[in-house]
Amino acid sequence: MRCSARLPTGCYLSLFQHISLMILLVLAAGFLSLTEIAFAGARKIKLKLLAEAGDERALKVMALQVQSAEFFAASQIGLNAIAILGGILGEGALRPFFIDWVSKVYLGPALDNIGFALSFLFVTCLFILFADLMPKRLAMIAPERIAVAVIRPVLLYIRICKPLAWALNLVANLIFRVFKIDTTREDSITFDEISAAVEAGAQAGVLQKQEQHFIENVFELESRSVASAMTNRDNVVYFTLTENEASIREKVAGHSKFPVCDGSIDRVIGYVDTRDILVRLLNKQSVLQLNESSVRTVLIIPDTLTLSELLDRFRATKETFAVVINEYALVMGVITLSDVMLTVMGSWGSPLDKDDQIMQRDDGSWLIDGSTPVGDVKRTVGLESLPDEENYETAAGFMMYMLRKVPKRTDSVEYQGVKFEVLDVDHYRIDQLLVRILPPAHGAAGSPDRQGGPA
Repeated sequence: MRCSARLPTGCYLSLFQHISLMILLVLAAGFLSLTEIAFAGARKIKLKLLAEAGDERALKVMALQVQSAEFFAASQIGLNAIAILGGILGEGALRPFFIDWVSKVYLGPALDNIGFALSFLFVTCLFILFADLMPKRLAMIAPERIAVAVIRPVLLYIRICKPLAWALNLVANLIFRVFKIDTTREDSITFDEISAAVEAGAQAGVLQKQEQHFIENVFELESRSVASAMTNRDNVVYFTLTENEASIREKVAGHSKFPVCDGSIDRVIGYVDTRDILVRLLNKQSVLQLNESSVRTVLIIPDTLTLSELLDRFRATKETFAVVINEYALVMGVITLSDVMLTVMGSWGSPLDKDDQIMQRDDGSWLIDGSTPVGDVKRTVGLESLPDEENYETAAGFMMYMLRKVPKRTDSVEYQGVKFEVLDVDHYRIDQLLVRILPPAHGAAGSPDRQGGPA
């Protein structure tokens, strides 16, 4: 005899018991789903902060993440057992009522199958909604807080399921070994992940835009070479051993440190600081006493160093000034600690230097100095990247790489809707570029135009 709304009270009691048990099963499955996502999504950095704040539960969560196999085995045991039991109970309790409701409009041979299908669909939707979808979405909101809150009951549940979980893990580990699958959790953090977190913080208003650039520039020190921040040899002001006093007085203005060379710039023997010259002037001494014994020892570095490695050299030698040479021992330029710091500070660290290198015109285009680092160029025109950036450091280097020749005036390159045109060349050196955004339908990205083709 089927139970229906018109049947005795015993059927109502049976239905009530079934529904109560179903609710308990759904809650239990929801708890396990919640904890699975919370432990998987909890970030180690935030857990460490909670532990340092005195919450010992965070340490237990981190320990569980390291040895997560037992938890996931116990979780799957519970979830699968609950799903099977819920299906059996749900079908047995709800099928008669669906059959009774459907029989009011249909009494054919498929009535029993329709009742089964409806009860199966109802129980499935119930578990998906309340035991899977909603708990997992809640766990993603604050995985660390939830993981810390539920760690104690979870550890108790793992102890209960430990014998069966051990057996299942044994079989799983054997299968992984057969197929040579490494199951070690990777906790290393890449620059891309940090950059994404910083960008998310800026979008959320936690960081200001200038602070975002500052943090990103710090990490760029590892990839940028000293050539991208140095003063190139054409702009280096230096003294010779035979420099006359009038020339020294004239050159001192505007700089703090000067290489001292024996005849030519490629024969550096040391450097002098303006403070040394000032002391001589205050003591009414001649500033002409420039010789190998009176100048400071200069730090010589190869142009292959990164800015990060240069900072290590400065720290180790306690110097703040270095001469950059290439593989042929020719001087490429000079670099100071201030140059590195300006690279880190970006456009808001040295507004005067930035204005000298990049100037926006009234029509929205930019005049960009050829020595401008490509990082500043990208930020100015809104480009995420430039092709093969490891092959050049400056805007001039980008043009020479794209054109595959020594550029001349009016040569141009179009890349991702941005046109770079050479305005001025001085002795084969690109002095200035005109950069403008092209209309959306104009130009092909990433290749020189007719004027900028290879020679």
